[in-house]
Amino acid sequence: MADSYYYGMGRRKTAVARVRLFPSGDGSITVNGKSAQDYFGARDALTATAAAPLHLPEINANYTLTVRVVGGGVSGQAGAIRHGVARALVRMNPEFKSALRKAGYLTRDPRMKERKKPGLKRARKAPQYTKR
Repeated sequence: MADSYYYGMGRRKTAVARVRLFPSGDGSITVNGKSAQDYFGARDALTATAAAPLHLPEINANYTLTVRVVGGGVSGQAGAIRHGVARALVRMNPEFKSALRKAGYLTRDPRMKERKKPGLKRARKAPQYTKR
């Protein structure tokens, strides 16, 4: 593996992924020291989500990814990795930006867990109303 790489940071919910993209790689994805298949287990959809920007028709080369991801759950982590990979691809080649933007991979997903409010059981669930 060459020493030069392109960096991208991605976020989703409370997960933060730091992605290193090595051009002319073998196509492997390493997440926190494990392969992506081992890290995400039997949930192949999460592996596909994380690698989605690499499978666009405009981006047709093999890259090696090394990812450090912390926080959140596995679904949020996969989304953070996708965001970071897209940002690293744009840093490597700015011509990819329009295709990645059109696919929605460069937009940071703003949805977060809503906070619990006082007097309620959860964010919106109120105690049962009794008339008498």
